[in-house]
Amino acid sequence: MTKKSETKAPALIAWQVREAKGGKAYWTRIGAAWPHQSGDGHTLQLDLYPLDGRIVLLPPKADEAAEGGAA
Repeated sequence: MTKKSETKAPALIAWQVREAKGGKAYWTRIGAAWPHQSGDGHTLQLDLYPLDGRIVLLPPKADEAAEGGAA
């Protein structure tokens, strides 16, 4: 069964951000989020579960929005 929210482009992209020595940050796309129809929240689908670092949610760039779907 395909959820209606998963057939549209995601509203947010989930990224894992890990800090390395020297202040460099490594960003890995790990999922996406779609808004609820009621407008009061989002459904988050993570394809990877990070053990360290932090998760950042950002709107997709134009080329990511055109792809649609999860990470």
